[in-house]
Amino acid sequence: MNLEFISNMTDKMNGAESLVRTLIAGGVDVCFTNPGTSEMHFVAALDKVPGMRCVLGLFEGVVTGAADGYYRMSGKPASTLLHLAPGLANGLANLHNAKKAESGIVNIVGEHATYHIKFDAPLTADIEGTASPMSHWVKTSPTSTTIAADGALAIEAARQTPGQIATLILPADTAWGPAEVVGETRTPPATPKVSEDSVKVAAETLRNSERTTLLMGGAALRERPLELAGKIAAKTGCHILTEGANTRLARGAGRVQVNRIPYVVELAQEVMQKAGDLVLVGSREPVAFFAYPDKPSLLMDPEAKSTKLADTHEDMEEALEALALELDCLDLAPAGVAAAARSPLPTGEITLPAIANALSALMPEGAIVVDESVTSGREFFPSTAGAPAHDWMNNRGGSIGYGMPVSIGAAVACPDRKVIALIGDGSAMYTVQSLWTMARESLDITILIFANGSYNILRGELTNVGVQNPGPRAVDMLSIDRPDLDWVSMAKGMGVDATRARTSDELVKGLNAGLNNEGPYLIEIAI
Repeated sequence: MNLEFISNMTDKMNGAESLVRTLIAGGVDVCFTNPGTSEMHFVAALDKVPGMRCVLGLFEGVVTGAADGYYRMSGKPASTLLHLAPGLANGLANLHNAKKAESGIVNIVGEHATYHIKFDAPLTADIEGTASPMSHWVKTSPTSTTIAADGALAIEAARQTPGQIATLILPADTAWGPAEVVGETRTPPATPKVSEDSVKVAAETLRNSERTTLLMGGAALRERPLELAGKIAAKTGCHILTEGANTRLARGAGRVQVNRIPYVVELAQEVMQKAGDLVLVGSREPVAFFAYPDKPSLLMDPEAKSTKLADTHEDMEEALEALALELDCLDLAPAGVAAAARSPLPTGEITLPAIANALSALMPEGAIVVDESVTSGREFFPSTAGAPAHDWMNNRGGSIGYGMPVSIGAAVACPDRKVIALIGDGSAMYTVQSLWTMARESLDITILIFANGSYNILRGELTNVGVQNPGPRAVDMLSIDRPDLDWVSMAKGMGVDATRARTSDELVKGLNAGLNNEGPYLIEIAI
């Protein structure tokens, strides 16, 4: 701790201030907030202690999703500030997504003063029980003198490899009581290396199996690990696949191109039939998103086998380098590198291929694509493979409403990069409050809303589960028209400039405007 930091400490520090100082000293210097009465001392401490960037969300799902996006792009945890059990509960869906994405987050959840809990006031509830399913680490700090040390433990938990969700519960009297120390956060342990046996077994699989595939996930999908996978593919002839939804995938011109396992079971089975034996790198044997009558849960070829090279808690880049060394291919040029290629600008009617071509033609270097386009975006990958280098993020947990909040966190983490959010209209309504935060923070996000007036994916799911010829009531439950959603008006009402595109020419014009705008910009695409 430096002398300037110590000199700024007052003689009458309270628990909330000691916690804020602990967070900053531990490298947690962004807080996505939606506070209430119990958190007012924490809010006041933010004025006393310099160094914490605070971003307000008007709904807790925006707050928790933003913390997920921040970790995905920065590799360091942010904190959230949530109000009691109901506030935490409002944020749980995106904490579920963050947990599946293995994002590190420090949740600070207010609680009634310890002596007040027994009176069962209206907001009293089991916060630890609410937090546990979506957290790896949960603790209620009992006194103002313990909160700093507990805060340091929460940071340590969140900074594990892979990231973890840590939830620290702060009773009001713990926040306002006197404190004297700032917690010291220990350096995270080194990421474990894989065993030599794992490398040798993976190498034997790649040498001896008739058909093999590297199935990649997690941090294995960054640029250098993918380059190593490309070298291994050049040597052995293996394929490279990713899971259907990824935390963060490096792609674009000059990078090894990777295809995803399709969502639709029959298509996934076709891909996995060709994949053969799997070498798992930060992934697992693929499973169907849901169970369907007379369809398998496991998507692998029943005759195929898998071997695990590295798990997500292990050093996957080092594992791939060791595997390439074992296979004597470190000096080879990687296979499957995407050549630079942009699609022509589309004209005429708006179609899904036209949208993909517009993205390919106009995507800037270093873009961050946050994909919650659900059905609309399934075919965007081929057209954008040769676009300038970019990162692509998907919803790992499947809970709807992740896309716009994650875009906020990504934009806060990487203010020098353009964020492009691809969002279905049904999904966007779950966390529509995100637009207000984008405007307030002047975040550089271009939002494409795919306005088909329905939960389109669920129409397909009716068929998938065996429902034939659904009646008007069933169809009505999957439609979000009557009244139609006016995204341009909603966006402008929350301070975001917006336009509507009904033709490809209007889409190109709007996309050019958004990508050349330094703040948020929304395009409603009628499809």
